[in-house]
Amino acid sequence: MAQVPKVPETFFDAPAVRAWCALALDALGRAREEIDAINVYPVPDGDTGTNLYLTLESAAAGVEQAFADGARPSLPEVMRAMAHGALVGARGNSGTICAQLLRGMAEGLDDKAPHADADALCAALRRAADSAWEAVARPVEGTVLSVASAAAVAATAASAASAASADGGGDCGAVVRAAYEGACEALARTPGQLESLGRAGVVDAGGRGLVAVLGALVEALTGERPSASPVTRPAGGTPVGPAVGANDAYGADACAAGHGHGGDDGDGDGPGYEVVYLLDGSDDEAVARLRERLDALGDSLVVVGGDGLWNVHVHVDDAGAAVEAGIEAGRPHRIRITHFAGDQGVRRGAPSLESAPEPVRRAVVAVLPGEGLAALCAEAGAATVLAPPGRPPTAGELLDAVRAAHAREVVLLPNDDELRRTAVTAAEQARAEGIRVALIPTRAAVQGIAALAVHQPERSFDEDVVSMTSAAGATRFAEVAVADRQAWTMAGICQPGDVLGMVEGDVALIGSDVTEVALDVLERMLSAGGELVTLVLDDTAPAALAATLESHVHDHHLAVDTVVHHGGAQGAPLLIGVE
Repeated sequence: MAQVPKVPETFFDAPAVRAWCALALDALGRAREEIDAINVYPVPDGDTGTNLYLTLESAAAGVEQAFADGARPSLPEVMRAMAHGALVGARGNSGTICAQLLRGMAEGLDDKAPHADADALCAALRRAADSAWEAVARPVEGTVLSVASAAAVAATAASAASAASADGGGDCGAVVRAAYEGACEALARTPGQLESLGRAGVVDAGGRGLVAVLGALVEALTGERPSASPVTRPAGGTPVGPAVGANDAYGADACAAGHGHGGDDGDGDGPGYEVVYLLDGSDDEAVARLRERLDALGDSLVVVGGDGLWNVHVHVDDAGAAVEAGIEAGRPHRIRITHFAGDQGVRRGAPSLESAPEPVRRAVVAVLPGEGLAALCAEAGAATVLAPPGRPPTAGELLDAVRAAHAREVVLLPNDDELRRTAVTAAEQARAEGIRVALIPTRAAVQGIAALAVHQPERSFDEDVVSMTSAAGATRFAEVAVADRQAWTMAGICQPGDVLGMVEGDVALIGSDVTEVALDVLERMLSAGGELVTLVLDDTAPAALAATLESHVHDHHLAVDTVVHHGGAQGAPLLIGVE
């Protein structure tokens, strides 16, 4: 995702939303493990932080799409894009409620206003909190809902005080600072509001995530990160271990509602499955009937969305009945069913209702930039994730690919430096679900090809990973690309249309001819030695490029072999690997 400057904003407008989204994703990335570690109610499955991160990641993708190709969306348009991205990518109850909070904010904005002043921003925050309370079937105090309401109340008070001052108000920065501080205070109160949190000595995990998101909003509008840090464990709080914490499913208290969760005592007596799906083609009446039926089947029910698209989340014992209820209401898709493994809080995802294939021993999941390379790696036995230029996969998509491999052991090849953090998030969540995952930090597709070439599933997992890591590390990589804009590089200033020779991620030379630059880069790489050259050509590469490079290697480096692959639309005319 493009880096967004942290510029102070007087008003809340479309660029501010873009900055907020990027900063919120970064904040949740930093706080994710902390939030996961305090996840106790109602199911101690330790994934609230991860679910919020994956949800905001999808929201961020929606925002960037709104700004694609130089578009200048309005404030309501970009807020709707953020809310829609969160809706379709929502994970767990925490993510589902987050999506509804964003949708409520979008609904609370004036469709014709180019920006929101302090009063309008307060109205949006109030609508966000109200819509989230309405979306939860059996809401209770002491959860993210309480934190959201407190933020809206504090923001409204700050706006009123600002309006009464000599300057006449309009300070969105003061409003969001007040919202953040009010949220922090409400978060600190949650252990006294929900018994399970008090016993564990932690605050609500979902509320902690919302505080991180509000802190990012403060930074987006003021340029300053809030100095006050939220309390995770109150004074005297009992430490909790990994995978134990505060609230990723905000339904009614089990005792008050008459529904058993199993998460409060960790005795494993609650519903056995989490069922999540998107629902298309339903009107409000059909969704109301669906709510009633699902509420009778289980608990932790949250249904969010509108305008024909809904995200449904519920904990039940009969997963089939929950999906059948969705079929009666509309068209359920992206169905995810997770089994709660008793009192240990370990979750195992399943892609659909149908029985999953018997797990294989080991699989390789590789991210590739073009269809040609993806087909090549698929032939070698890898599960592939296609990542065309400008469209990197999300952590949720990588996690889904790991799950879909149905393997007890998975080797993950991101094949891109910028995907490392995303891949780490996916790998950690997969490990929490009982899958053994090894992440090999491949920085380029040619390194992934080298690693896959030495993969031997009959070896022990550790031996295989060491061998694949060594092969990737022994492969130097380069590419020949065409500049699409003016930029400063290590080789000087490039202009649009210039041909760039990039070695190990840095621009080494700038030229005007693809073949000449390719020959120069190849010779630079082989000057340090090598036994095998891998050439991967894009559809846009000159027709004679491969033959020219192969001939050069044959004439000047007799002991070096050459392999040529066609990568398809990979974004660069040529990728080079030297082993």
